[in-house]
Amino acid sequence: MRTSTWLVAATIALAPLAGAYAGATPPTDPQIAAIVVAANQVDIDAGKLATGKAQSPDVKALAERMVVDHSGVNEKAGALVKKLNVTPQSNPTSESLLQGGKDNLAKLRGLQGVEFDKAYVAQEVTYHETVIDALDKTLIPNAKNKELHDLLVQVRPAFVSHLEHARHLQSKLGGAASK
Repeated sequence: MRTSTWLVAATIALAPLAGAYAGATPPTDPQIAAIVVAANQVDIDAGKLATGKAQSPDVKALAERMVVDHSGVNEKAGALVKKLNVTPQSNPTSESLLQGGKDNLAKLRGLQGVEFDKAYVAQEVTYHETVIDALDKTLIPNAKNKELHDLLVQVRPAFVSHLEHARHLQSKLGGAASK
């Protein structure tokens, strides 16, 4: 499979995160919690795959950081929803994210060596751009609970740092994977 095709599929899988609520009823706090957990789980799963499959030590290091950092966000989110006695509510966006994550993992598993590294890093760039956009335009503005809102604001800089790290690696690897 051509990696450029895979990147288009990854972007489509992440699209629900960015624009799912445009012109629709905004997500509720339980739905936001489910979206946050799903979005982090997608990156945790991809990171776990990349820690074992990446060829470049720099890509492995990025993947390890993604697993640790996104697991930490999910732990904080889990503790918060438990404290607030809120159950994350599955919704079309969270379900689409999880399915898109599974589809992307299947595509990544089919790649090897430098092609895998470039595809994984390109996916991280796209993923973090999309998550930051969703945080700014949908999740943070619609979080009604102050603690949930504050958690989203608190973790945003980590997503920006991840994006910068992934972009740096993408440049170092020579940009996106070959077509």
